Amino acid sequence: MTHETHSNRILRRPEVERIVGLGRSSIYRLISEGLFPRPIAIGRRAVGWTLSSIEEWLSLRPVSTGWR
Repeated sequence: MTHETHSNRILRRPEVERIVGLGRSSIYRLISEGLFPRPIAIGRRAVGWTLSSIEEWLSLRPVSTGWR
């Protein structure tokens, strides 16, 4: 039996989209530009991201104050 830690949890694309607030095409564009974590293969046609990689990416993003 494997024990998955919180930071090693694998997130599928729809969950990543919800967490980061970006759509599929934006995520893959950022990946191609080297600005978003690369997914890991979790099956023949399935990919995912570790929660820790997404949390790290979010922590490096500037925080908007809503002021212009």
